[in-house]
Amino acid sequence: MTNRTAENIFDKLVDGIVAGKMIPGEPLAEKALAEQFGVSRTPVREALHRLEQSNLAERGSRRAFFVRKMKAADLAELFEAVGEVESALAALAAHRLTEIERQSLTAILEEGRICDDPQAYGEINARFHATIKSGARNSALAATLDDLNLRTLAWRAANFHENTNRLATSRVEHQAITEAILAQDAEATRSLMRSHVASSYVVVADILARREP
Repeated sequence: MTNRTAENIFDKLVDGIVAGKMIPGEPLAEKALAEQFGVSRTPVREALHRLEQSNLAERGSRRAFFVRKMKAADLAELFEAVGEVESALAALAAHRLTEIERQSLTAILEEGRICDDPQAYGEINARFHATIKSGARNSALAATLDDLNLRTLAWRAANFHENTNRLATSRVEHQAITEAILAQDAEATRSLMRSHVASSYVVVADILARREP
């Protein structure tokens, strides 16, 4: 129950930070948050540690947490790393996905094609990428991507809430990636996935730029 509570608190804090409702430098006090969510400090502490791991929070001189200021340059390096690792996984998946997994990927693509709700599309998008990651069958690369996703996934999901055009462009990119995978064209898949992640970063950089004072 504590883990689930901590996860719920983490998700709500992430939503607030990524949406710009919680400004950089804003304190994240355990006691105040525990009172706000009506819980003990233990799940709040766990949520704050996860925020720190996700690069969304950091500690000050007195070890107190506060909202981290994210710069486009900081995220650029992370997204570049995601693009390289995820494109390598996608290239492997082009040859290693089973027929069942190929059918599943196509079904997920169709779900996304008819979905106009940003929240729902974000979940579909996560399943699309997870199917490719698992189908690559490389646990070392997958673990590396999981670590990078912990620090970037919230921003990638924000694409769909902050930019109304991103759903449409994401659908087109998913279609191209899927077609390359079905054709077992590893190099095309690699290039398309790298470009797909870069497109997400461009939207995030625009989000951050609009928030600059």
